[in-house]
This record gives sequence, C-alpha cells and structure tokens, in this order.
Amino acid sequence: MIKIKYSSIQLILLFVLTGFFLEAQETKKIMLSGKDFEHQVKWDFKVTDGQNSGKWSTINVPSNWELEGFGTYTYGRWYKELEQDEPSKEEGFYKYQFEAPKEYAGQRVIIKFGGVMTDTEVRINGKLAGSIHQGGFYEFQYDITDLIKYGSENLLEVHVWKHSANLTVNNAERKADWWLFGGIYRPVWLEIYPESHISHIAVDPEMDGTLRAELLLKNVPKNAEIKASLQPIGGEGSLKIFSFPVERGSEKISIETKWNNIQPWDPEDPNLYNLKLSLVRGSNVLHEFTQRIGFRTFDFRKKDGIYVNGEKIVMKGINRHTIWPESGRSTSKRISVMDVNLIKDMNMNAVRFHYPPDDHFLETCDSLGLFVLDELAGWQNPYDTATGKKLIKEMVQRDVNHPSVIIWDQGNEGGWNEELDSIFSEFDPQDRIVIHPWADFNGWDTHHYPTYLTGVHRFGNGENVFFPTEFMHGTYDNGHGAGLADFWEHYSESPLFAGGFLWVFNDSAVRRSDWTGDQVYDSKGSLAPDGILGPHREKEGSFYTVKEVWAPIQFEPRQITKSFDGSFLITNDYLFTNLNEIELKYQVKKAGEDTFYEKDETEILYSGEIDVPDIQQGETRAIKIPLKDNFFEGDWVEITGTDKHDREIYTWTWPIHRAPYYAEKFLLKEKISTTASVEKNQDEVVLSGGNIMVKLNAKTGEILQIKNGQNEIPFLNGPRPIGMKAEVEKVETRKEGENAVALLNYNGGIHTIKWTMFPDGRLKMEMITLKNAGRSSGFDGAFYEGDIDKFGITFDFPEEKMEGIKWFGKGPYHVWKNRLQGTEYNIWEKDYNNTITGESFENLVYPEFKGYHANFLAAKIIAGENTFRIFTESDKLFLRLFTPDEPKNAFPGAHPQPEFPEGDISFMYEIPAMRAFKPLSHQGPSSQPTNIRIKSGDDGITMNLWFDFRNISE
Repeated sequence: MIKIKYSSIQLILLFVLTGFFLEAQETKKIMLSGKDFEHQVKWDFKVTDGQNSGKWSTINVPSNWELEGFGTYTYGRWYKELEQDEPSKEEGFYKYQFEAPKEYAGQRVIIKFGGVMTDTEVRINGKLAGSIHQGGFYEFQYDITDLIKYGSENLLEVHVWKHSANLTVNNAERKADWWLFGGIYRPVWLEIYPESHISHIAVDPEMDGTLRAELLLKNVPKNAEIKASLQPIGGEGSLKIFSFPVERGSEKISIETKWNNIQPWDPEDPNLYNLKLSLVRGSNVLHEFTQRIGFRTFDFRKKDGIYVNGEKIVMKGINRHTIWPESGRSTSKRISVMDVNLIKDMNMNAVRFHYPPDDHFLETCDSLGLFVLDELAGWQNPYDTATGKKLIKEMVQRDVNHPSVIIWDQGNEGGWNEELDSIFSEFDPQDRIVIHPWADFNGWDTHHYPTYLTGVHRFGNGENVFFPTEFMHGTYDNGHGAGLADFWEHYSESPLFAGGFLWVFNDSAVRRSDWTGDQVYDSKGSLAPDGILGPHREKEGSFYTVKEVWAPIQFEPRQITKSFDGSFLITNDYLFTNLNEIELKYQVKKAGEDTFYEKDETEILYSGEIDVPDIQQGETRAIKIPLKDNFFEGDWVEITGTDKHDREIYTWTWPIHRAPYYAEKFLLKEKISTTASVEKNQDEVVLSGGNIMVKLNAKTGEILQIKNGQNEIPFLNGPRPIGMKAEVEKVETRKEGENAVALLNYNGGIHTIKWTMFPDGRLKMEMITLKNAGRSSGFDGAFYEGDIDKFGITFDFPEEKMEGIKWFGKGPYHVWKNRLQGTEYNIWEKDYNNTITGESFENLVYPEFKGYHANFLAAKIIAGENTFRIFTESDKLFLRLFTPDEPKNAFPGAHPQPEFPEGDISFMYEIPAMRAFKPLSHQGPSSQPTNIRIKSGDDGITMNLWFDFRNISE
C-alpha cells in the first residue's frame, strides 16, 4: 500500500502552512499524484488483462498504464483499417493512502481528477465519492468532506474501466483515429476551501476594460461583499478595487465593472492580468480567488468574418494531439511550452484539438499567444445528450476563463449532437460561437480537406465564413507545406476567408513497452505519422515551408541584377502589429573561392539594421539596404526578421549573381603543360586530361568509366534523359586549342551534348535539349508535351559509397515542386542518412539526405576516394540525390511519395509535386505537371555542368 509518510518536521511545516491558509483564506491545493508525467508518484496498481495483469504492483501516477508496462496497446481504427475485433476491456485498480491534518476539519475538501480513461469510480475509505464518471478527456471532481478521516490515514481507491459502459462514450472517444489508452493520466489533487467560499467564476473581459463575471458561491454569511482587484502580470501595482454587496445565502451572482487603461490580449500581444476576487465580511477575508485573465472582444459576424478587438482575423492554425511517445496522453508543462513555441515559430496564431487539452497547454497559449478552438470529443460519433451535457459543463467551466479560447467545437466530422449546442452558453458568459468541424453550419463553413477549386463553389456572394478546421493532411511527407502556398493565396482572395488548420502537429508514434529489438516506436503504419514534426518534435521540411508561407512579413519576388538599388517591397501580414515594431537585419555574405576544395569560411562583407517605416496591416511599402562598393563581391544577401518578442520570423535570401559566376568562382583551375586528348573508335570515345580519363559509349552517349589515376570513380551510365526520349545519331571529336571535344548529336529530346576535357582534368558538359526536336524524334513538328513532371538527366552512383555532401544552393531540406518555400541560399553540409519521414522514429535524422534540392549551384559529393565536385552554369537547377526509401508499414493508398526517375544523381529542370490528402489534380497550379513547347527556330533548353573528378583533398 502506498502511503504519504510525514516526519515530525514535515507535520510542523504542514501545520504552519495550514495556519497561514486559514489566515489568508486562499484555496489550498494538495497533490496526491505527481504534477505531470515527469514528476510522478507511485500508487498501488493492478490491471485485469494484458501485460503484467492479475497481480498487485505499483504504477507511476499520472500515466497511461500501457506506457508503464501494463495492459494492451490499442489504436482507435481497430474497427476499420485494422480490421480487428473489439479491443480488450481492461480494468485498472488503484490504491493510495494519504493523511489529512485535523486543521482541514470544518472546511470543504474536494478531490479533483484532471483526466482518467475512461469510466472512473472513486472511493474514500471504502465509500463511494459519487457516481461513476464517464468521459476520458475531462476534469471532474467529488466533494469528499464527509468521507475524510481528519488527523489520520485515508484510503483512496480508484477503479478505472478503459472501455466505457456507455456505448456513446466508446463511439465518441474509442472509435477514433488516435491511440486508445487507459489510466489516470492527468494529475489528482485535493482542494481545501473555507466553509464560505467562491467555488467558481466565469469572466467576460472586454478590450475596453469592462469586466462581467458570474460567481458561484457557497455559504455566504450576511453583510458579505465581493471585492475585485486587478494586477497586470509583469507590471507593478494593482488597479482600482471595486466592491459588490452579496446577499446572505447567495449561490450565484453577476458583477460588472470597468478598469481604464487596459492593454488588450491578442496573439501578437498576449497581455494578461491577475483578477483577485475576495469574499469579505467587514475586515475579515473569508476567501480569495485569483484568476488569470486577458481582456479582448469577440465579434462573430455571419457572412463577414470573425473579429477580435475590432480587427478581422485570419487564423493560421494547426491541429494538435496531446501525446508524447514515452508517456501517451500524459504530458507536462515543459512539453506544452515547447509545443506552443514550435507552433509560434511556424508563424501560426491558432491551434485546434479533438478534445480538451491539458490545462497547462491552454495557460501557455494564453501567455505566448495563440487562438484556441476547444473541442468536445466525438471524433465521428456524438455523446448522448445526458452525458454530453455533463461533459460540456466540465469542459467549459475548466476552460471558460482562458483568453486564448475563442471558439467551442462540438464533435468532429459528424460527431456532434445538435441538442447540445445551446448548453455551452449556459456556462459561458462570453457566448462564444459553437461550430461543427467540417460542416457548413449556422453561418460557419469549416469544410475539411477542400480542394483548390472548392472556393469557386463556397465563396460566392452570400456564402458563409470559410475556415477549414482541417486541411493539408500531412501523412509522411505529404501535405502541410506541399501546395500550401497555392491554397493560401487562393483562399485569401475571398473576404469570407477566416483561416484554416493543418492536420496535424506531430506524428503520434508511441514507445511500445511490449516490444523489444530495434523497432520500439509504433505509429500503426500510415495511420498516425501525419505530423509536421516527428514524435519527439523533430522538424520536417514542411515546418520551414509553413514558416515562410505564413510569415507575417511577405516579400514580393525580387531578382538581384546589376540594376539592383537595394530595395525590396514588403507587405504587412500581421493582424494587430505595425511593421515598425519589428526588426529587420541584413547581411551580405561571401563564400571563399576554395569552399569546395579547402575549408574556407564564409565571411560577412557587411551587415546592418534596416529602417522599417510605418507599415500598417495589409500595406505594402519599400525597404532598402545600402549598396556599398563591395556589394557585388558578395554571393548572397540574407534578411532576418525578428518580432517584438525576439522571436525569429524568417530569414529570406537572394543570390547576388547568376550560375555562371559561381561556376567560374568556385571551380579550381590548374596550369598544366600538357594538352587534353580525345580518341574515338566505333564503340567508345575516350577523353583525357591531366590525371583524369573519361570513357563514353559512342552508341548511347553514356559514361562507361571514369579514372583518376588508378582509382575508378563510379559515376556512370549517364547522362540518361528523364522526361524525354533521345538516341545518339552521330559523334564528332576534335581539338579546340589545348582542349579535347566530343560532340554528340542526338535524335529526340536531346539535340546535342558537347563534352570538353581541359588539360587539368576539368570536364564540361554542354547540353541542348528540345531544339528542333521533331526532326527524327517521334514528335510531329513543334515539340509540345503535356503532363511533364520530371525533366532532366540522370547518372548512377552507388549509394553505399556516399558519405555526405557540401553544396551551395537552397537548403538544407529537400523539396518538391509544390514545396519550394522554406529553403534558403547558403553553403550547406549534411552527412548521408536514410531517414524515412514518418517511420524512422528510432533514428529520425533531419534534414533528410535523399531527394530533390532546389537552386543547385555547386556541390562536393563526399565519398572517400570517390569524392568529386559538380558546378553548374544553369540557374534554377534541381539536384536529385538518390531515391528516399518508402515506409515499409504504409497501408494501401498512403501515397508516401511520388515516383522517382531512374538513376541516383540527377540534374533536373522539372521535378514532381507531392500530393496531399487528395490527388494532385485537386490541388493548385504549382502541383500540376508542366507543359513544354519548343517550336522551329527556338534555341532549345540548355544545361551546362562542370565535373571535377580530380583528387584534390582538403
């Protein structure tokens, strides 16, 4: 039996604290469990089925018992994709002993449970504390004043049924696309109130300082009054105190007052205050109740929009589950702070749940600034009316005073009971709207996973305010950033658009206590790996895409040329903030000429702060960086934005030159006394220079062999065309001064490839494609090809030889055609890894090594003795590195990635788009295949590459 044991010193301290409590008359909170899964307390425990069942042992509380090594793991799609029988109906039994000092006698003792899954029976000293509680996501309580033995030990027994006896609770909570856990997963505590006290308040604070509040009272004596005072959090002093008389025996009263000079709450300036309400009688303070609040005004205007503090808002949001891999739904304040900061770091301002989250998560949303859609559970099935009324009361009474909570959700995707809609306002003096997520209901259109063209139907004159509460589904590397820019631009054209919520924040993989071996994290195949972050909050590439697309500063496209005057056009996309409150700093950076040969450091030529003018919300104005004499000696420009709370907004980058400049700069040239040579026979062409020999197949044009002295570099079997057909028609060889040339003429999509070997071993490839392609190509007349999603050339290189890459271009994450945002120009380096997004949870290394890399300009392929370098004279080129492995546990129809072209290392002008929840045809323009048309007389499309196979070590 677990007991609290007090030493004599601890008892004296407890009595001293209790005495202070009696004097101050504040609510006393006594923890019976730990405060979170990182600070747990052991209780006695037994489970009826699964792991370690049928015997008494101990368990950490709070926790989900599966993660503690008890019971069975169950995923909520057991009845559908998993095609499993109804899951185990486990029961858990908890025991815990605690002592209650005699000083608690004569006061009210309430036991509170932050959350238990799913049905809960509570006994104190063998007696029922009340009726069984049903519903696994809600805080509930029992008055146990008359059950406590004061001055001695008390036995707390908790019987928990993982499976509810109420069918509608099971349908709402257990037939769902999430993990089903059991146990006391949120804290358990006692609250000790004086006999006369304030038991609950619900506030309605307006932006002008007006406060309306409803108070629930117990045992109010005659001649009592309520005193209200306000103190700014982080500020000094208290504002004016107001008094309100209270009649004897009153159980509920309403008060209204107004403070001047209030700083309102919004997600960009989350100003908070401590409201202290005191129940007093004469000079005697009977009870003090302190509540943290924020002043803000809602205005929900149908066929218009949602207004906060007079400003029409657009929510840039994401859905979030309460989950951590090692603890299930039992989390901590540390995780809440981390998650809210990650959401804010993506430039989001809103978050939605499928059930009420931890209270400390809402507290963090209040203090850091996020709009919250707080949801009554019901994934696709509703609670019955009687149960739903109880749970709404518990949810709203717990969360009503959070300034971050702006909307109540009732259920999800059909999981609502319309008889319950009116219940929310009974406990909410702010009268927030109630929505049915995914429905077009009562003036609010929350359609889930709309297609790009959905707006054509729903945005017509007189339609409802549109804010999809789920869109851009992110299974594996899908959705989220892929296609977001198109959707966002299109939807933002409508004045009825109020924002949207991505699905979902993080992969819901959990550590299986019943698994051993190399794989211990389980995401149920492709059901749960749909986050923009990994289970431990590892950042996928879409994290940065969203960060750029949703940045509250938007730069208009700009190309730096010799006529560049240092100016950029920026738009203020904030809701409440003038851009003169943010900081913009610039840097002009230069990479060393030996960057890809020696360890040459990048230098900052000059830097400074940009003078940001007064730019109101929605305005576009010019900013300017100075152009010093050495500006064009630089290689790229960075501008970093920081908000007024010192949070980075984003770093934008622009190259200062075009590709040929960088090839000329970075490619090392050596003076060699000999000349290059070329030899040709019927089947082969051999180009030699310095210590380098390259052998081409005269019939296919592909590289057969590359030798650096005696060492062979396995960069072979290319260039092979991607997205076109080509065959060698004839081969010409010649000398051009000291250089040796092989000119290959093709039929088909490739017109010519000119190979030039230089005396020092540098090899240049100059390719012209789609020029007069119709001459013998199988195309008639002009070349017009539809649905091109891959276009370029490819080579083979053994993946097992690869160690890493150093490159100049946009990075460090790989890209898709419809997810180019979120990458920056820089000199990047990364080691080889084989990360499978959504599955490599035991070794989730980011950024992924494999895939397409945007705006490639120069690279060093690091492969030991097979190391070589590539430089391009062609802008906007994609470098493809191998083919990412696909998830092994994906369910049919998961679409983890588009088809990759053959080969290992490719150079491409067109790459495929990543589909989201729906086919690419349902997405926007940047997700669609390309059309290329080449007519007679056109120059064709060129691709010029330099290859350096010389053994030049750092």
